[in-house]
Parts: sequence; structure tokens; C-alpha cells
Amino acid sequence: MRSSAKRAFIRVLLLSTAIAGGTSIAHGQNTELDTLVVDGGGVSGTGDAQLRTSTGAKLSVSVTRIPQSVSVISRQQLDNTPTAKADDVLRYTAGVNTQTYGTDADTDWFYVRGFQADQTGMFLDDMPLYQTGFGTFLVDPYLMEQVSVLKGPASALYGGSNVGGIVNFGSKRPRDERFLETEVGVNSFGNAFVGIDGGDVLADGDLAYRVTGKLSGGGWQTDKARDLRGVVQASATWSPTDATQLTVYGNYQNVDLDHTSTGFLPYTGTVVDAPGGVRIPRNLNYGEPAIDVYQRQQFMLGYELEHDINGDWTVRHKVRYAGMDLNEDSVYSNGTLVGTQLSRDRWAHQTKSGILTVDNQVEGHFITGPIDHTLLVGLDYKNYRHETKGAYTGGVGNLDIFNPVYGIPYTAPAYGATTVTSMNQLGLYAQDQLRLNDWVLTLNGRYDLASTQVDSATPSTRNEGVFTGRVGLGYEFDNGLTPYVSYATSFNPSLSTTITDELLPSETGEQWEAGIKYEPTFMDGLITASVFNINRNGVASPDTVSWWKSVPLGKVNVQGAEIEGVFNIENFAVRGALTYLEAEVVASTNAALIGKVPVQIPTLTASLGLDYTFTDGTLDGLTIGGGVRILGESWADQANTAKVPATALFDASLRYQKDDWSVALNVTNILDTSYVASCASLTSCGYGPGRAATLSLKKSW
Repeated sequence: MRSSAKRAFIRVLLLSTAIAGGTSIAHGQNTELDTLVVDGGGVSGTGDAQLRTSTGAKLSVSVTRIPQSVSVISRQQLDNTPTAKADDVLRYTAGVNTQTYGTDADTDWFYVRGFQADQTGMFLDDMPLYQTGFGTFLVDPYLMEQVSVLKGPASALYGGSNVGGIVNFGSKRPRDERFLETEVGVNSFGNAFVGIDGGDVLADGDLAYRVTGKLSGGGWQTDKARDLRGVVQASATWSPTDATQLTVYGNYQNVDLDHTSTGFLPYTGTVVDAPGGVRIPRNLNYGEPAIDVYQRQQFMLGYELEHDINGDWTVRHKVRYAGMDLNEDSVYSNGTLVGTQLSRDRWAHQTKSGILTVDNQVEGHFITGPIDHTLLVGLDYKNYRHETKGAYTGGVGNLDIFNPVYGIPYTAPAYGATTVTSMNQLGLYAQDQLRLNDWVLTLNGRYDLASTQVDSATPSTRNEGVFTGRVGLGYEFDNGLTPYVSYATSFNPSLSTTITDELLPSETGEQWEAGIKYEPTFMDGLITASVFNINRNGVASPDTVSWWKSVPLGKVNVQGAEIEGVFNIENFAVRGALTYLEAEVVASTNAALIGKVPVQIPTLTASLGLDYTFTDGTLDGLTIGGGVRILGESWADQANTAKVPATALFDASLRYQKDDWSVALNVTNILDTSYVASCASLTSCGYGPGRAATLSLKKSW
């Protein structure tokens, strides 16, 4: 780690360790505490303690047992902050930077430890939702039970994935009870929603089911924009014996948008004034409302089978197919502003993607001498197919940013040839978590066979076999402190192609990480702190001429530090996060970029949320919350000639619960601060979301 970052965070680690050790000694004994639930602007002191996850182990374990930094977002947080977009829920998570292209209505954007994770780092129920280009999958938070973020390489368990980390969504599943919950809400843009979530157990108790659905629609953060979204998910669990369980599930989503994002705008005119003091309005619809088309259909079908053989050995078999079909025809800003005239291009495409995933596992618990073993052995398979055809038209007509006049003539898109990209990946993996007294050693190894092919005018194929691994060592003190160190490697088959449709080399990477995880014995909470060094090889970058194609960039190094804490103190609930990153291009085919900092990586991000819940008197059941988010400065171009400045954003919430009823008012960016979230280049910047107030009402039956 570079010396300045190292000195700063070593002090944080030492201070955290001292606090952990000192407070434990001072209190002397364990205290029975309420459970902890993470909340978007703080934490709430009611609900189930979200200190266990399968993310990073493929087994349900305490986060203190995983030799990498892990953040967990509970269902309680998702309930407290209703939203249609998955990238909204991670705003208070250490190591994660979301919504880098602003209020993009059709895409979720995640960066984890400085690397884009929304395409090759997105997982659902520990199985990949691999995606590329416009063949993306949308995850509605209303269907989720939990969201977890594993920081750093995940390939030793999951195969090809983002070196900076993964975001793993956990779906709602049937409960062993009858329940029904309904919810309605509306935000300040007139976007309303209604949701229903219910299930039951049949009389003999062998079969449980759950159905969840949501319908939403209305305005967006840009003028003349609207959306209509519907999603439904059903699942059933059959337990013929105490040892065997089969769950089948499916979901369907339909999205219809007249949309325009606040991204893809020029640096001059957003971050800084254009000549004459001109700034592009944040709510400008730079598209063509009469032409704009965005129609998405998406579905998933799968099952999960688990059988406990004898209490020590368990086998699991999981299969899922996910498919999407997207038709889009939109007018976009091309990032050029002359006076008050914004230049625009038109891009239309028809894209279909499908991914079949299979995961077979054997879990065993046994003892060799003084060592306890938890062994996991698995064989998984991923088949991904992506086909798309596009029509690009440049210079379709300028738009006056202060007096927009719409109505360019419509012509049918002239689609080019269909390009088909396919990838097959077969992986054999093993994990052994060995425990000797208070020492915990985690060993992972995996070998992948991957085949990738692009069928176009100039076909390209790549076959490879790659080994990845992870080793981690931790020590669990009686006072709840667990220091750890780990090393992990990464592999990611690239689907990026050059302007001549040649596949770029696959990415590889590695990470060293050291840190502490502290689960206090005297209060309800969890504090984690870590330092890390990541190398990513084979990085691709958008082509400056054809932005939907790529060019090889080289090798990027990210060194950094994180600290995150969630805890309850009497009626107060607190969540805080701090992330410091130093990124550098250390090797490149363009010598001028060596030593430069990649774009869209803020040096510092931080957040602090605080809730106070009244527990007696006339205000019993009322929770008041507030939070602040700090987004540090980042570079706006690869040559590092222009910066996006830092900003501070404030959120607030007011919630009231009585018996089976609850009502909530959540306001994000309460001061309506106008800021640019990041720039991918000097012609592609995105305004961050403005103020949004959401009022919701929930009833449990």
C-alpha cells in the first residue's frame, strides 16, 4: 500500500483493536442483547440479526468466519427504504460506489473496491447472473430477503467474476407459517407502487409456498419520462422427510419505459460551466419522448434440492435458467455541447440473453485429531448466450437545453447483422475450513475450463483452463475480536470485443487482505476493518471511437482500506462506513496512461446513519433517522486532466409502527444537491439523483 494510505489506516486498525479489547475488558462479561438489523440510513434495533451469510463460503456461516470483508443488508433495511432499483440499497455500504452514471432507469451500476461489478459481479442465490453489453438482468429489491457484498476475488468459489468483489442477492423463499403483507407507496415524482407478499403451509406441513408481486409506475427524475414495471415471483418448498427438501421457483418481470438517464453528458456544462455560465439542467430529457422505446421481458426458472445424509454429510443440487429479451430505441446525448445546443445520436438494438447455471455440492463435517473440518466440494456449470443486433445513427438533431423542442422524424431502425456471443464454463472447486481451538484456516481451490466464442463477420474463439485459490487465517478471541489475513486469486473470461470483433484476453487478478472483525460481547453490533492490495490484469477500456467496443488497457492496481460498523446502543442505532482507495494504471499498451488513475474511482467515500426509536409514552413506535453520505473526488478522463469534485448528501426518514400497521417517509438527498456522480470521459458524465421523497404504508395481516 502506498505509504500515506498505509499510515492512515494502520492507525484506524490499531485504534479499532484497542477500543475492542479495552471495552471488552471494561465490561467483563457477556450481556443478552437485542438483535441487529442494518438500515439504509442507520440501523434498526428490531428483527433478525444479519450476521450470517452464504456469500463468500457457499455455506451459511457467520461473517466473522469468512476471511474477506463482507457486508450484509437485511430485509428490514429493504423494507425501510422501498425502491425499484437494486443499486439504491447499497449507498451506505463500505467499499461500494453505486449509480455511477446517475439516475439511469434501466441499469443498476455497482463498483466494488474500484472495479465495475454490475456485469461480472452480480449473483442471485450464490449463482451468477452473468451479463454483458445491453444483455443485463434487473433485480427488484422487493423480491429479495438479503443482499450481501463480498469484497475482493470470489473466483475460488464462484468461477469467473469481478476481481473487486461481487454483489449477491438472496431471494425470498417460503416460510413455515401463514402470512400476508401488503404495501403501497408513492414518491415525489408521482411514481407509485403496490406490493403483496404472502404464503402458507399446507395442513400436513410438508409443503409451503410463497407468492410475491409488485406493480409500479409513474414519473422519473427527468421531464416527460415514465416507467411501468411489473414483477411476480412464486416458490414452493416440499419436505417429504426431515432430511430432504426441494424448492422450485420462478419469476417474471416486464418493464416498459419512456426513459432518459442523467448520464452521458459533457464535462463542460455539468461539472463546470460552459461558456456564458451555461449548465445543463439536471432534469433535462435529452431524448425523444415520441420515439423512445424500452421494452424488457425477463424470466427465471429453477429448483434447489438438498438432502441431509446422516447429520454430518449433506448433498445439494441447484439449477436455474434466466432469460431476457430487450427492445430499445432511444436518442442519447453524445456529450457535445455548443452554446446551448446539445448534440444527440440515436441507438437502437434488439438483445436476447440467457444463462443456464448448475451447481452440485457435497458438504461434510468431520474431525482429524484435534482439527474440526467443514468441507465443501462442488462441480458447477455455466452456459451463457448473448445475441444482439444494433442500429446507430449519428447527429439526429441538436436539442436546446433551455428550450427543448422535440419531434424529429421517425424512421425504422436499420439493424446490422446479429452478433452471437456464447460462453461455457465448467468448474471443480473445494473448500475446507479447519478449526484448531480458536484458529480458523480456510483453504479454497478451483479449476475452470472455459470456452468463449463470438459469431460475427470475423468469428473469434478462446479456450482456456485456469486455477484460482484462496487461503485465509483468522483467530477468534473470547472478547469477539477476530483478526484475519487472506490471499485470493481471480479469473474472469472477458466477453469484450474490439472494433474487429476479436475477443480480448481474459482477466486475472489477485488480492492480499488483512483486517479485523469485531462482534462485541457487551453490545449488539459488528465492526469490520481491512486493508487490501488488488491487482487486475487484462483490463479493458471503452473504444474512444466506438464506445460499445473495447480496447486493452493493461494492469490496474488498487490499494485501500475500509472500516464499517453497525450497532445498537439503547434506543440509538448507528451505521457507519469509510473507504479509502488509491488506484493506478501500472501497465498499459498506451504508455501515456501508466501512473494515471482510472476514471470513476473516488478516493474517499464515507457514510454515517443514525436512528432513534421511541419506546414509551405517546411516541412509542416512532423512529427518526438521518444520514450523511460523502462521495469523494474522482478523475473524469484517463489522462487525469479534469476532476469530478467531492460532495456531501443528506438523507432523512420518519417511520411509525403500531400493531400490524407501519408508515414511512424516506427522503434522499434532502437538500436537493446538484452534483455529478462520475465521468467515464469528458463526454460521458452523469448527474447524481436529486431529492426524492417516498411515502409508504404497510399492513401485516
